[in-house]
Amino acid sequence: MQDDPPALDRLRLLASCGRWAAAGFRSDPDRTVEALCAALPAEVRRLLIDPLCVAALNTPAREASAAIFLRVLRDGLFGGRGACDLLLPRRPLRELLPEPATRWLAAQGADLRPGHRVMALTPSGKTWQVDGQRFDGVILACAAGEAARLVQPIDPGWAAIAQGLRFEPIVTVYAHCDGVQLPLPMLALPDDDRSPAQYVFDQGALGGPPGRLAFVVSGAAPWVARGLDATAQAVNEQAARELARWGWSAAAARIEDVIAERRATFRSTPGLLRAPMRIAPGLVAAGDHVAGPYPATLEGAVRAGMESAVNIASTMQNSAQLDARPP
Repeated sequence: MQDDPPALDRLRLLASCGRWAAAGFRSDPDRTVEALCAALPAEVRRLLIDPLCVAALNTPAREASAAIFLRVLRDGLFGGRGACDLLLPRRPLRELLPEPATRWLAAQGADLRPGHRVMALTPSGKTWQVDGQRFDGVILACAAGEAARLVQPIDPGWAAIAQGLRFEPIVTVYAHCDGVQLPLPMLALPDDDRSPAQYVFDQGALGGPPGRLAFVVSGAAPWVARGLDATAQAVNEQAARELARWGWSAAAARIEDVIAERRATFRSTPGLLRAPMRIAPGLVAAGDHVAGPYPATLEGAVRAGMESAVNIASTMQNSAQLDARPP
């Protein structure tokens, strides 16, 4: 487990934060997080900046955008009371977010078609044809690749930007070791060439089976290249080094599952170009991949969803008012 940096290092970090705040948490769009923090002590970068960067941006500090990182710092760590509260779910996210939303939409009379892939999107006057069915407005709340496929005949430039995003994997290793109980539901771990995971979650403390831990490997491209079996073995050895005081034994532990999300998030690199939310009148995109201040996060996706809904409602209202005017 990581140790706290000494007091002098903390003061140097606070001084840097003060300079960032005085500059409005803005940075040259071509600057990396590594360059931004080059003057900080090595231990501060290793114990705080690097883990925070890869957790928030899923991009290593040497390749991550300083501008996006500073926006995360501004809103998360300096955003006022409650801005950086860490919420750990005790239930699967599908039970907390999509399933309640689906039930609510169904109760409002929405026509839900789960599992249906839209094949064609075409303009038709002031409306849109979706697989031959007419709609006044369309929100493409889907992955960047799917949005690009549908938009390609309508706006090839927008589609090219969406297709141009590069992605970074996240690997989660689920392992069990009888008797293990961490002091907190979540701990940060030091990562390097032989230690993949940056964070570990004690699922026993979050309503799951006792002794089951989830190790998260962000910025996982190098480990995916090594292979998932090698990654799982390295995680087990890392756990033996870092969690032995809480009962972890590499010999007694068993790997239960290894999940690799190979396109987990887009890479938040300097100069990142993201397609705008508005594509055409009555056609907008929603998702963390559209232009916005945040990296690929739930916060970014929610903001994009709310903004796209407001935009499409305003467009439809303006169109209705124009149609209602006397000739």
